[in-house]
Amino acid sequence: MKRNLLFTLALSALFLASCSTDDTADITINNTYNNGNGSGNGGDVVYLSGTYNVDLTLDANINYVINGPLIMTSGTTLTIPAGTTVQALASGPDVYIAISEGAQIMANGTANNPIVLTSNSSNPQAGDWGGLILLGDAPINSVSGSATSTSEIGGLPYGGTDANDNSGTLRYVRVEYSGGSADGQTENNGISFYGVGNGTTVEYIEAYEGRDDGIEFFGGTVNVSNIIVINAQDDSVDWTEGFSGTLTDVYIKHGADHDKGIEADGYNTDIGNNSSPIFFSKPNVTNLTIIGLGSTTGNEAVRLRAGTQGIFTNVLIDGFEEGFDLDGDSGNNPTGAGVISDDLQVTDATFTDVILNMKNDTGETFTEADFISGNGNGTGTNVSSWGANWSVGL
Repeated sequence: MKRNLLFTLALSALFLASCSTDDTADITINNTYNNGNGSGNGGDVVYLSGTYNVDLTLDANINYVINGPLIMTSGTTLTIPAGTTVQALASGPDVYIAISEGAQIMANGTANNPIVLTSNSSNPQAGDWGGLILLGDAPINSVSGSATSTSEIGGLPYGGTDANDNSGTLRYVRVEYSGGSADGQTENNGISFYGVGNGTTVEYIEAYEGRDDGIEFFGGTVNVSNIIVINAQDDSVDWTEGFSGTLTDVYIKHGADHDKGIEADGYNTDIGNNSSPIFFSKPNVTNLTIIGLGSTTGNEAVRLRAGTQGIFTNVLIDGFEEGFDLDGDSGNNPTGAGVISDDLQVTDATFTDVILNMKNDTGETFTEADFISGNGNGTGTNVSSWGANWSVGL
């Protein structure tokens, strides 16, 4: 009786909050639905989709299914408590969660009660649904001045001048089986950060079994720690558009279908030649482990291109033909110039079952020693000390 009362109150609050202010918000109850994968109250399910102009607070004791785009507009907050499982309809395009510029997500899981965003399929597969998108007002280099860009998923605006932009909190959040085509053409990532600022708290996040990139940064200054990406079918971690945050304690493991462990661009090569932006991407990456499938697979662990800069410290790479592949771009050599100016450097790295530690395709002349110092001293991240309780696939 108590559980039914709590459920009724929660459903009533959701219905009144959304439908009274926004005709596009969609909440449906189906008392017969139960695939056995949810948490909470057995067969009762709340379906969520639409554009929310008011706050939305979930309940860990209720089964939720996202059945379309769930978009939080500027000024609103999506709150997800620890232990909540949110499933997504595995039925095609346009199933994702977007936290618009000016909105926030407060997803505070714990090691023992993580928040899980997953497929509702009884046989989940990579690409079953879209993923999680955060958009902020931090600087990007794909536009100039106070102009903004729009996301490739949903066409939502992002970018600006506030490096301290705050899109909320992600803590102990796992995204599973993402990467579905969100607009019929473009595939989503596990978690996408568009112009997200360093006022945002992001720690202990995992992207598991995604069809596209695991985690991608489109500009912004957000600092992220304790990242796990396992079995991403495209790149595990990707950055572009001038991303300049920090990534600390990053663990990447490849599955049978995969591309790069990290693919890094200084600017967005998909929107035209912008080889002289005001600034390039330049994150700091500390305590990085990338586990591949062996040196005979012909793969690169890290591809650095389009002028990206970055400081890598304490790196362990295992099982790749190439450790770091540095590329030029359209006749220009800004990536190699970053090595020469010490804006692109690796300190303390260990390569195990790697044929070539560094490949230089930039057109600039430098040696491996100019790029990598402390060869053999890298230990990577100790993922078992911080990732064992809440993640999957280790």
